[in-house]
Amino acid sequence: MKVWSVAFKNLSRKKIRTSLTIGGVAVAVAVLVSLSGFDAGYQRSLDRDIDKLGYHLLVTAKGCPYEAATLMLKGGGGLRYMEDSVYKRIVNDRRIDKITPQLVSSVYNQEGQSGRGAFTLYMGIEKSYLDLKPWSKFKYGHWFSGPDADEAIMGYEAAEVEQRSVGDKIFIPGMDKVLTVVGIFERAGTQDDGVIFIPLATAQRIFGLEGKLTGIGIKLKDIRTIAKFEEDLYNEPGIQVVSLAQVRGTILNLVSSARAMAGSVALIAIFIAIIGVTNTILMSVFERTREIGVMKALGASAADVFKIIWLETTIICFLGGLAGVVLAFSGSSIIEHLIRRFLPYTPAGKLVFIKPSLLLVAFLITVIMGLVAGIYPALRASLMKPIEAIRSGE
Repeated sequence: MKVWSVAFKNLSRKKIRTSLTIGGVAVAVAVLVSLSGFDAGYQRSLDRDIDKLGYHLLVTAKGCPYEAATLMLKGGGGLRYMEDSVYKRIVNDRRIDKITPQLVSSVYNQEGQSGRGAFTLYMGIEKSYLDLKPWSKFKYGHWFSGPDADEAIMGYEAAEVEQRSVGDKIFIPGMDKVLTVVGIFERAGTQDDGVIFIPLATAQRIFGLEGKLTGIGIKLKDIRTIAKFEEDLYNEPGIQVVSLAQVRGTILNLVSSARAMAGSVALIAIFIAIIGVTNTILMSVFERTREIGVMKALGASAADVFKIIWLETTIICFLGGLAGVVLAFSGSSIIEHLIRRFLPYTPAGKLVFIKPSLLLVAFLITVIMGLVAGIYPALRASLMKPIEAIRSGE
């Protein structure tokens, strides 16, 4: 008996029902692959962002650790201020290799009368900023002409969005201040690409924050001295010290609840898919009770019937797994867009990292799922007695 052709013929009888069942399996597989790819990709991108920070520690004003982590990685978040006297007290510590002060401020730029707009991030820096981030190269222009000049250096994306070039003027909304663009950085692949940099003294003057800082980036000569360095700064009033390990843990904690919820959804989707496949095949068996009885009466063995029904289940899961793998791979960019839209912090780089091995494992799991889900319907069909099956199907 050609069990393959019989199995395909049986599935093609109810095309809509079979297609919906395959679609349910495909969605479950796509969710599983996407979540696994997100878990790997997010941590990979986060580690890459941390590596590109250029410093080991960030000293900020005391406040929420989540805000401090966002400030460290994204340049925004909770803009709390501390006195620049803190910088003056620790700058000469012999354990410090490189250190740079910074002042971050965000300004809302409204577009016309519609009420729409966006925040523009300004960062006041000194020349020591480039010492900590040596990959920040100029695509056009040069450094500021003076420590208190009304000038700006734009990140690559900020210049692209604003359509600015060296020599152009930029207006700071609400501040009645015009800056001259003297440089544009090359693309760095970090959040710095969207920032407008100005001299630290200029930022303090323009935003009315004389003697204030939002952060101090520090790179130590020996990374093993981080714990002792933090301990020595513990009694410094009004500040907190955030290390790279803390930042990584803090950011991962931010997404852990969402990831746990999404993982639960994936498990539920897979469970529903298994039930759906089993239900579809059981319905098919009940509808073909008389047909199965006739087959057995004409000489088909219980093993033949078992193979046909089991093969139908496997085919559904095989096609569903294949479609799910394709759906996950092709839709990863959409998933990444949604993640960036709803998560409070997303690192630069690819967030959904799907390896071929992940696709293969997901596909094999689906096929195994089909083999397991088909056992009960196939066993039920194979144990039917020919006479009873023919009579009950009449």
